[in-house]
Amino acid sequence: MDDSNAPATKADLSTLEERLNERHDMLRSEMQHMHDGVVERIADVETKLLQAFYTFAQANQQRLGQVEGNASAVVARLATLENRILEVEKRLNMPPAA
Repeated sequence: MDDSNAPATKADLSTLEERLNERHDMLRSEMQHMHDGVVERIADVETKLLQAFYTFAQANQQRLGQVEGNASAVVARLATLENRILEVEKRLNMPPAA
């Protein structure tokens, strides 16, 4: 039976130091494992966010292209109407050929 009041010997202290070093190494290993897990999860979240932003950007680019196409079509139709009005104005302002 161990006497808790007995003085510690160098062997006892050496054993204690070895046990503490083992525990320290275990804790360090666990902390490194936890750190690696957190870093991996952060990288996964970053990847998912970037994919979401790229998807959003692609959808917006398509919408923008469609809006620009529609605007171009409206401008072309307006130009056609202006030309037709100009032709009508020319006919109204020109004296009839006799």
